[in-house]
Amino acid sequence: MPVQRENPYANFNFVVDAGLGEEIGFAEVELPAAEIESIEYREGGDRTNASRKLPGRVRYGNVVLRRGISGNLALWEWFKAVRDGQQLRRDVTITLLDEARNPVQQWRLRDAWPAKYDPSDLNGKGNEVLIETLELAVESIDLD
Repeated sequence: MPVQRENPYANFNFVVDAGLGEEIGFAEVELPAAEIESIEYREGGDRTNASRKLPGRVRYGNVVLRRGISGNLALWEWFKAVRDGQQLRRDVTITLLDEARNPVQQWRLRDAWPAKYDPSDLNGKGNEVLIETLELAVESIDLD
């Protein structure tokens, strides 16, 4: 699905399918870093003191989703189910769209589950939008 072009895509056209049966609008998505651990290895018979480096475990940071609170409790219900002991892992898809809202690239988050739910603070003197943040732990990430 990746569509290559001369100019980079803008970062504000995207949709999120959190595995809840419908796409949910988010104001912000923080995609995590993927990192491969480096294992240093040296055999006793090596003629040099330098070690070899081998690829080790892969680690993925958490995905952070932010949206305005609108009364839709789907994300809270998912967090609550995991909090209460259910192992509700879902595949989450984040799709980047071009200017005509056609899909151009997708990140597939495998076996995601809510690790943190954080609503923003209430402030009687403020006029900002109330934001809820959901942090997802993921097993792996694929790019389509």
